[in-house]
Amino acid sequence: MYKMVTCDLDETLLSDDKGITAENIQAIQAAAAKGVHFVPNTGRNYLTVQDNLRELGLFQKKNEYVISFNGGAIVENKNNRFLRVNTMKFETIRQLFKLGVAHNFCVHVYSLHELYIWNMNQSEVDYLTGRINGWIDLKEDEIDKLQDKELVKILFYVPAAEERLELRKFVEQNISQDLNITFSSDRYIEFNDPSADKGSATLQLGQQLGIRPAEIIAIGDNSNDLPMIEKVGMGVCVSNGKDFVKKKAAYITRKDNNHSAVAEVIEKFIL
Repeated sequence: MYKMVTCDLDETLLSDDKGITAENIQAIQAAAAKGVHFVPNTGRNYLTVQDNLRELGLFQKKNEYVISFNGGAIVENKNNRFLRVNTMKFETIRQLFKLGVAHNFCVHVYSLHELYIWNMNQSEVDYLTGRINGWIDLKEDEIDKLQDKELVKILFYVPAAEERLELRKFVEQNISQDLNITFSSDRYIEFNDPSADKGSATLQLGQQLGIRPAEIIAIGDNSNDLPMIEKVGMGVCVSNGKDFVKKKAAYITRKDNNHSAVAEVIEKFIL
């Protein structure tokens, strides 16, 4: 029997209008009633998930959790208590930030509690509205003032897929091979500490809860979801997910993120 479902948010649990369908909510709550943990597993800050937790009945619940920043932090919902944090070296963040500035990308820098954005544009405003509740605009093209912050992730908005691939190769060859580099939402290239990925965080949380990898379902759609999809008992890709993710998944949903794909998984494997 599966005891935990860990699930990506954007393009997986959330529909394109940034909501959670009633069918998904009902299925998640039915699984919770059977004692199954539902763990949002996102690249975003844990604070941006609070409204979703309210919808799901998991807000401020003890012994329920969120995995944030692509595995950069595990947070218990009750009092937002940190169980694990994987920060990045400031010098690595600084080098990546300089690269983003040189290319005139929109750059996001995540601390544990804040999101800093340099070179915001209207496409990003439209995408983030309803997903991210506020950010801090970086006016200067350097981040020395963030040196004392606990920084967990940096990403660039790069809408062209070929450019994202080229950029990953450049970073590996010129900045560091010791990074977790992933893609998300058909728009971002994301950089984390190598110890931070969605799969490692999932297994660590499972171990703390006494749940074996074979007892975990992971649901996602893109490359930052692969570590969890590959490491658990039932790795699932939603039908709107990337083909390379589908190749690694044990199950591919018939439904997409707009038509309650998560409910399909829960009903098939848990309920």
